[in-house]
Formats: sequence, C-alpha cells, structure tokens
Amino acid sequence: MKDYHISRHSSFYTIGLNYKKADAELRGRFSMEDTQMISLLEDAKEQGIDGLLATSTCNRTELHGFAQHPFQLIKLLCQHTQGTVEEFQEVAYVYKNNDAIGHLFKVGTGLDSQILGDFEIISQIKQSFNRSKKLGIANPFIERLCNSVIQASKRIKNETEISSGATSVAFASVQYIMKNVPEISEKNILLFGTGKIGRNTCENLIKHTKNPHITLINRTRGKAEQIAGKFNLDVKDFGDLQTEIRKSDVLVVATGAQSPTISKELIYTKKPLLILDLSIPKNVADDVSELENVTTIHLDHLSQMTDETLERRKQFIPHAEAIIEDIKEEFIQWLETRKFAPVIKALKKKLKTMKEEEMDYQSKKQSDFNEEQADLISNRIIQKITKQFANHLKDDTVDADTSLALIKKVFQLELDSQ
Repeated sequence: MKDYHISRHSSFYTIGLNYKKADAELRGRFSMEDTQMISLLEDAKEQGIDGLLATSTCNRTELHGFAQHPFQLIKLLCQHTQGTVEEFQEVAYVYKNNDAIGHLFKVGTGLDSQILGDFEIISQIKQSFNRSKKLGIANPFIERLCNSVIQASKRIKNETEISSGATSVAFASVQYIMKNVPEISEKNILLFGTGKIGRNTCENLIKHTKNPHITLINRTRGKAEQIAGKFNLDVKDFGDLQTEIRKSDVLVVATGAQSPTISKELIYTKKPLLILDLSIPKNVADDVSELENVTTIHLDHLSQMTDETLERRKQFIPHAEAIIEDIKEEFIQWLETRKFAPVIKALKKKLKTMKEEEMDYQSKKQSDFNEEQADLISNRIIQKITKQFANHLKDDTVDADTSLALIKKVFQLELDSQ
C-alpha cells in the first residue's frame, strides 16, 4: 500500500489465531488483558509502527496494522503473551492488504464469530480503536477502516435478521442450562465473575429462566453489588465461594483469570452440579470433571450447538456479505483518493507558483494593475483546474496510474516526501 501515502510501511497485515484451529488452552496463552495490549502498542510505536489495533476476546486474539513484515507483529504478540512463535505458527493466520481489510469486516460484523451473528466483537473493535487513538498509534487508515466496519455492523443489524434473538456466548450458555437442567426456575444458580460476559449471562439468566435464586460472587464485591442491585440478587463474599458452590445446582464461571479459579478441592457436592466455564483461558481445572455428580461444559462446546435459530440466521449471510461489499467498496474508493492526493497537492502548489510569477510580472508592467482582483480570479481558476483533475482521477474508467504519471511529467511536479 506504499502508493496510498498512509503509512511509512508499505503493507497492512492481520495476524492472529481463533477458535477454528486453536483450542481454549492455546487461545488462553495468547490472550491479553488491557494492560498487556497497552504495553504492546507502546512497544510497537517505539519500533516505528504508526497504525495498529490489538483485539483479544474469548475466541480470538488479533493484531491489525502496518509493518515491514508480518513477523514484526508476530514477535510483538509473543513478547506480550505467554505464547511462543512456534505455537503461533501451528494455528495462526496472516492476511495482507485487501485480504486483511476483508477479514476485519467479517470479524466486526459477526460473520466470523464462534456463534454466527454474535455482535459483541464490534464493541471490542471500538475499544481497540479508542485505545490505539489515545496512544497515538491510529493513523487515518485505521480510523477510516474501523468506522467503515462499525457502519457495516450497524447496517447488517438493521437490514438483516442475522442477529435475530440473542446471539452471544452468554445466551448460548443460558440456552444450554434450560435444555439440560429440569425445573431451572427452582434451582440455585451461582455466577462467579461479573465482567462483561458475566453481566450478559446474568441478564440472560434472569430474562429466560425466571429464576430468583441467583447468587453473585466477584473478587471485587462492589462490582457484583452493582449488578445485584439492578436485579435484586444476592451477593456473597469471595471467601464464601466454597460454601455457595455446595448449595448450587448450576455454577457459571466467567472470571477471566490467567489460571483456574475453580479447583477440585473447592467442590463437595452430593447432588448434580452443572459447571459452565465461559472463560479464556479455562478457569475451571480439567480434573474437576472427574468428580462424581459434576458436569463441566466449556464455551467451545456451547458454540458448537446448532439450534433452529442459528440455522435460520445462515440464510441472511448473502445479504450481510452484500452490505460488507458495498461499504468496503466505499472504503477502497477513499483509499484510491489517497493515492493521487499528493499529486493534486503538488499541482495546486505549482499553479500557485505560476500565478505568483505572473502577478509579479503584471504588477511591474501595469501601473493600474488590480492585484487583489487578479488574485481572487486566479485562485478560483486554480481551484477549478485542480478539481477537474481530481474528478478525472476518480473516474472508474480512467487508468489513474497512467494519468498521475502524465500529470507529474507535464507539470514537472516534485512531490513532498512521505
């Protein structure tokens, strides 16, 4: 993309891994919290990268940005996570330029989500952009691309039914509970962790199960109390976790820690206990499933459910893809205008120099020369000439590269260096 005058680096890349090839454990090794992403972006900026997004969700970790080579981004990711280059290469994908642009559109509009139509990712992309913008590593290309993806997401939501009903991991977990736990409205449900997924799960539980017996526990009690107050739920201290698990029929874990928060030693139950782990990396130890009466389900299992609602959404994929193509085409057109902007700028500068030389000559030759009037008229003529050239270059039937070369040759233009 060196001809577009958008970055000191010539190519735009997406590097990452997701649920398609990387299991929960491996995704956990490459997951990043906010502080890690900030540190990564700061390091990237020091290395001369001028446009970069970092996103990390329960089912993917990706970097989108300009670099000398994709390995520059891969190295950054591995330096700021627990994953290695070798592990990354086994499951990763690397997209370049138009393919990278297309991939971000698919991700941001829910077409590449673990659950089709899950639009929670778009808020993550907004947060990623705001983070990069605040740190001064979001160039005009990144800003325009993010805005285009957000626009596509809104149109798909409004113009298709691909997101009809609830479409998130949080909803899938509640759907699973309702199908597999009889008389759910009478059961004791414990929600451990009140981050974004925890909050969404809580709202879905209340809406769909009509269960008043929901207890919240969070390491920071205040966060749990904020949600509990909204729905009139019980809150217990972190120290009461073992006791509350013993009382529960369903335990939903959404703690987002880097290592398991639910161990075998915490659980002692004589009745059936369903545990849903909605965390990346896994926050329920693997050996918990060995316990009698205990069933553990991870979010990767939930996303594989193909109910009638999800099947119905698939018919709207072509319409969603058409919307993406429409907005992506607008983005590419904007990008094309970046290619000839420096030539138009240089042409305007050259014409102004010609104007100033001619006005200087005429002012010396004519005693009654009206410099103010001549300046006004000539500036309007320059504006019309440059606009005519710009419109010519925007024409789809024109070979812009040939025209740019001709304009530069005819007017002997010297472009400002990047």
